[in-house]
Amino acid sequence: MRSVAPLLKTNTFSHRPPMGNILSLLCGVLMTFVELNCENLFDCQHDSLKQDEEWLDPSLRHWNEYRYWNKLNHIAQEIIACGEYPENNWQLPDLVALVEVENDTVMHDLTKRSLLRNANYEYVITDSPDLRGIDVALLYNPFSFKLLSHESLRVDPLPGMRPTRDILYAKGEVITGDTLHVFVVHAPSRFGGERATRPNRRIVVERLSTAVDSILARNPQAEIIVAGDFNDGWKAPALKYLYDHGLVNISKKAKGTHGARGTYKYQGRWESIDHVLTSKPMVARMKDCRVYDAEFLLEPDTKSGGVQPRRNYIGYRYNDGYSDHLPLVARFEL
Repeated sequence: MRSVAPLLKTNTFSHRPPMGNILSLLCGVLMTFVELNCENLFDCQHDSLKQDEEWLDPSLRHWNEYRYWNKLNHIAQEIIACGEYPENNWQLPDLVALVEVENDTVMHDLTKRSLLRNANYEYVITDSPDLRGIDVALLYNPFSFKLLSHESLRVDPLPGMRPTRDILYAKGEVITGDTLHVFVVHAPSRFGGERATRPNRRIVVERLSTAVDSILARNPQAEIIVAGDFNDGWKAPALKYLYDHGLVNISKKAKGTHGARGTYKYQGRWESIDHVLTSKPMVARMKDCRVYDAEFLLEPDTKSGGVQPRRNYIGYRYNDGYSDHLPLVARFEL
């Protein structure tokens, strides 16, 4: 399938009519949900309260205005392209869970000043105690998701553990009038060893599960989506803990169509450390879930063979890419 992204010439988008406008539209409506780790989407300004010096022009990365705006437009292009369906149709994604975004400035520039500026996306973002200033965010189309409330769920670190990212929780009303609960997660990395850092990810899923349990206790049929970078495969203890709390991993077998067998490639091996999980009522609504691996998001893997994500940096060398993660795209029939 030829990707729509390289053909984009305009910033004109089509939206659904407002909620409840035409009752006939409520039958068979598809909602598209995207999860994407943006790979260090930093602005170029120093935050004196954060350790963001490597993302300034004087650093070894030489991160500057040109590279920043190029990155923003690459991420925007990627989000737009994720609305491309296997049936050769296209629709702007309704909800986009973003990981590794620095702050509100970045999100404002992405939604109001990049290629997405005419898409009418709104957003909510956390303000986490992460030392580098990394946060998570949710883009939403206000025509198909009416935001009702949102909050950041703080994760108290273990002794000796660095502060980690907050979990973003957003509640909204979809086009059918049903309530949808969305959580966006970025769990601690495996730096220092997978087993040694396992407790760090465990406390994140415990905090998440407490919130999910509270929703399901009030309404066992609640519709919930949890998405993000868990830094763990789908068989890991942290993910199994979530399964025990009523969530189903709809992305565990997701693959691409251009060679991607996961969302992330590490030392020549594909991994799926990004996940989309849902409550059981949402499983029944799922139409499909795939890794979006359009050719423009890939490059040859000269060391291990095949392809790999076209990341923005390889070490400290600027690669003019998109992200070291590929997006997950899930569709639901409302």
